[in-house]
Amino acid sequence: MTDNNYNKAKNWFEDLRNQLINMIVEIDGSDFIKTHWTHRHQGGGIMAKIKGSVIEKGGVNISSVSGKFNSQMQEKIPGAKDNPNYKATGISVVLHPVSPRIPSMHFNTRYLMTTEQWFGGGMDITPCMEFENLELYHKGLKNICDKYDSKKYSEYKKWCDDYFYLPHRKEARGAGGIFFDYLKNDWEQDFEFIVDIGKYFRNFIKSTLLELKNEKWSSVEKDLQLIKRSRYAEFNLLHDRGTKFGLETGGNIDAILMSMPPLAKWD
Repeated sequence: MTDNNYNKAKNWFEDLRNQLINMIVEIDGSDFIKTHWTHRHQGGGIMAKIKGSVIEKGGVNISSVSGKFNSQMQEKIPGAKDNPNYKATGISVVLHPVSPRIPSMHFNTRYLMTTEQWFGGGMDITPCMEFENLELYHKGLKNICDKYDSKKYSEYKKWCDDYFYLPHRKEARGAGGIFFDYLKNDWEQDFEFIVDIGKYFRNFIKSTLLELKNEKWSSVEKDLQLIKRSRYAEFNLLHDRGTKFGLETGGNIDAILMSMPPLAKWD
């Protein structure tokens, strides 16, 4: 373990959090409410939530924690079997817009250290209607992956498609993106990839919100959004690894469930 690498990752996540919050506040006109929380072992984080005119509910969370995995988690986490101590730092973002013309947007990147160390994360979007910029969105992600490793985009896209899938409904949660874990090749190159993904998400949020926030929408379209959000909720409660990890390691409940939509509808 090298604290220098850990601190470098932690500082980037905090910097990106500040950039995202400032940008969203400027576009939405509402402010975030920030809540500090303490981890049951060591460390903690800051949960920042917004309920505004453009973002119906959103959260930008950062955490930096350490502790010991329990025996059940030791079997699941690489490098934890011989030594249960861990350190983890990361950023998690979920935005549920007011307008059904804007997709829900999810992003997270994290760095975890046991006797091994690696990055993980990804981003995906969940439109409830046709999203005209979908091809451009995927192309941008491919360009970033190609810069890192020309073989990775198809792998990370498939990982995302397979992961964000609702087997009980036999349907995808949304329109996908990329998902990756156990990224531990060359540290500096891996970190550069993490930074590039964060910048891409920041720019995607800005361009999407500015382009679509003033478009008119109907009550029928809002109804479609609420039904799609039910799928979002089902996935997060039944299948999401981040939710399970947070609950099993004693994370902040409100921060863990921050990703849940403010309203949803079932047929």
